[in-house]
Amino acid sequence: MKRPLRALLAAGLLTTGSLVAVALGGSASADTQICEPFGSTVIQSRYVVQNNRWGTSAQQCINVTGTGFEITTQNGSNPTNGAPTAYPSVFLGCHYTNCSPGTNLPIQVSQISSATSSIAYRYVSGATYNASYDIWLDPTPKRDGVNQMEIMIWLNRQGSIQPIGSPVGTATLAGRTWEVWRGNNGGNNVISYVAPSPISSLNFSVLDFINDVRNRGAITNSWYLTSIQAGFEPWQGGVGLAVTSFSAAVNGGGTPTDPPPTTPPPSGTGCAVKYTPNSWNNGFTADVQITNTGTSTVNGWTLTYNLPSGQQVTSAWNATVSQSGSTVTARNLSWNGTLAPGGTASFGYQGTLSGAYSSPTSFTLNGATCARV
Repeated sequence: MKRPLRALLAAGLLTTGSLVAVALGGSASADTQICEPFGSTVIQSRYVVQNNRWGTSAQQCINVTGTGFEITTQNGSNPTNGAPTAYPSVFLGCHYTNCSPGTNLPIQVSQISSATSSIAYRYVSGATYNASYDIWLDPTPKRDGVNQMEIMIWLNRQGSIQPIGSPVGTATLAGRTWEVWRGNNGGNNVISYVAPSPISSLNFSVLDFINDVRNRGAITNSWYLTSIQAGFEPWQGGVGLAVTSFSAAVNGGGTPTDPPPTTPPPSGTGCAVKYTPNSWNNGFTADVQITNTGTSTVNGWTLTYNLPSGQQVTSAWNATVSQSGSTVTARNLSWNGTLAPGGTASFGYQGTLSGAYSSPTSFTLNGATCARV
């Protein structure tokens, strides 16, 4: 997470002089200390290490090595029921216009043949934090701002903190069983995989986690992987926490089509959609009501469908709505993501219209085909 650069400049939290360090980064040939809130540097001519202190005005400093970094100063302290103070991390890809050297990211998920990573952490006691590996995706090849999907892998959780949203089950990935949480932080959807006990190192397939999120209906293969990151979210304390090594590689050459999900929708899944439009010469609005007709509670929903030719979404309410080509993806907000059996959620949007109006004919909710009412 991170505030946009223009907002930081406007708020006086970042100077134009330090903007070069944020956007371009230096190069760490020897240990380098970074105390600028959004300062960054390059290691191994391949990865970017960023201080990324965004949740507090208190000072945080990191010591960057040739293989990772260590938190050396952490004066921030935030309540455990709110956001962390920072996300110091090392990443491959693009983060708020800061792209790692020679990266092939963003890359469309369908084009990825393999994506692997290795990470090693050093932990400390007496602090409240998580060790988090972030995977960011967006419907567009986005290089700036917040992406629409954040995958978080919690390798260690210390203190009374918890992921965004609520538990929705478990998943077995990278040879381990993870507790899966799903929710929305007000800016993007989040699916978190929480380890039951601390993991100090992991060598794994990033693509396995991406595929699991796809099979949950949260993204499609037309989305783009924009960055993969490893670091810490400290709430209280954290001096001595370190990423001692990090490597990542994303290879192209995949198949440019969506394969069918490898797992079926959960048993008890059922849905119905009521679509109520209002059109005029060159525009339209639509009210969409989703009903859970199944026997299981839906925790976090994503509705996908295709708009007829000539229709383009321009604004929306009560959901995060994006459009890629003709495909529309609507995701719940933080307050309307839970649908008990028989429960409903409604959202709407406005769009432009070219030609005669017609309504979409089929809808899919979290991978399950919905009835039209």
